[in-house]
Amino acid sequence: MTTSASLVEFQLEKGESIRIEPGCMVYKDGCINLEGKVNGGFFAAIGKAFLGGESFFTSVATAKSSGRVAVAPKGFGNIKVLNVSSGNQWYINDGAFLACNTSVDYTSTRQKRLLNSILGGTGGFFILKSKGEGELLVNGFGDLIEIELDGSQPFQIDNGHVVCWQETLDYRLEIASGLFGFKSGEGLLNTFKGRGKVIIQTRNIQSFVDILVDYIPFPKQDKN
Repeated sequence: MTTSASLVEFQLEKGESIRIEPGCMVYKDGCINLEGKVNGGFFAAIGKAFLGGESFFTSVATAKSSGRVAVAPKGFGNIKVLNVSSGNQWYINDGAFLACNTSVDYTSTRQKRLLNSILGGTGGFFILKSKGEGELLVNGFGDLIEIELDGSQPFQIDNGHVVCWQETLDYRLEIASGLFGFKSGEGLLNTFKGRGKVIIQTRNIQSFVDILVDYIPFPKQDKN
């Protein structure tokens, strides 16, 4: 059963470690050592933080003996496990990373198209891509749905709902109603071509923020 307040508990044996997004650890046994480290080395961390939009530091949980550690997203949303391997790598949008085996990592990769860099609110000129072999956990806002594309025709998804996609897919960003005006109200669309899987989130966090703004009692300005 999936919920909007998901949590994952890891059972680690002595010497085993996992990487965790900072601020996402919920609880742990006393035998689990939690240490903050630079995310993949100093220069790699700079790339991930300033080019890919991820944290400069990462938390590493290591078991001194058999024990538990649990992680959860910072927001309201579900969690999905990606099985990463040499033939199954994923592109990951900003804020989607939650945790992974230490045999898995992600790097900042240059966007294939200039328009993707200019229009994309996530990633800018660079986007995150997984590497290595193991399990990687992603999280989203709302539920996470996996969509498999057979390549028979292009498939379009609102940019605010895309969490991650397989490297076998080609993608581009475009304005929903053409170059002038957002007449449909949908804004930016991700157009995918080819065969592979896309994982989407059922809620758009920017739309949710827009709703909240209407209920925030901003202080009145003094006209004097």
